[in-house]
Amino acid sequence: MRLISWNVNGIRAALRKGFWEWLSTADPDILCLQETRIAEDQLSRKMLEPPGYQACWASAERRGYSGVATLFRDEPRTVRKGFGPARFDVEGRVLVSEHDGFTLVNSYFPSGQRGHDRVAFKLEYYAALLDYCQDLRQRGQRLIVCGDYNTAHQPIDLARPKQNQKTSGFLPEEREALDLWLKAGFVDVFRRLYPEAVEYTWWTYRSNARARNIGWRLDYFLVAEELVHLVRDARILGDVMGSDHCPVELELGI
Repeated sequence: MRLISWNVNGIRAALRKGFWEWLSTADPDILCLQETRIAEDQLSRKMLEPPGYQACWASAERRGYSGVATLFRDEPRTVRKGFGPARFDVEGRVLVSEHDGFTLVNSYFPSGQRGHDRVAFKLEYYAALLDYCQDLRQRGQRLIVCGDYNTAHQPIDLARPKQNQKTSGFLPEEREALDLWLKAGFVDVFRRLYPEAVEYTWWTYRSNARARNIGWRLDYFLVAEELVHLVRDARILGDVMGSDHCPVELELGI
C-alpha cells in the first residue's frame, strides 16, 4: 500500500499545473493534501468525485485559507473532520480516517509565521493533537500521522540551520514540540531509514531556492512504533513540481 502526502499550496493552483495528470501517474492508494485553500462550496464535481477515488475535504471557515483533503482508493471505515478543539477545527487542519490495520491522521500543522505571531498557537496545536493521537493509541488504534509539520526537526533537515536559529520553523521550542512526538512513540520513518540523507520538501519561491536546493524538510510521515514493522520504504518525491512543497511517500506492507 502506498500513501502520499503533499502540501499543494492551493489546490486550484495545483490543478493549473497538472495535478490530475500527476495523480493518474503517481496512482497512490491514499493521497493526503494540505493547504488546499478552497471552500467546500467551491469544489468541482471532479474534486468531489476524483476518477478512481473517494474524497473528503475539510475547509477552514476563512475562505482561501488552510484546508486538507484525503483521497481514498478503498472506502475507509470512518472519516472525521477535525479532532475536537474548536479553535483548531475552524481552520480545517485535520482529517482522521480509519482503515483496516491503521488509522490515518492527515494534518496541516500551523505556521509560526515570520513575526512569530502564531508560535504559541502552533505549539498548542502540536500538544493538543498529540494528546488526541495518544488517546486513539490507548484505544488500540495504530496511527500514521502525515502532513506539513511546518518544522525542520534537526540541522540536517534544512540547508542553512545556523542562519535560521531564530526563524519560525526551526525555533528551539518548535523542535522540542516535535521531539515530544518522537518521545511518545512516533517514528519519523524517513529519518530512521535514511539517517544521513540530505533531502528537502519545501523551498521558498524567492532567490531560485529550489534550483539551488536551499530547502527545508517540513513534511513527514510519523508512524506509531507498533506499526513501524509494516513500513517498507519512505521517500521524498523531490522531482514533482506544482507547489513550493514536494510530495512525500510511505510504502506499507499491507
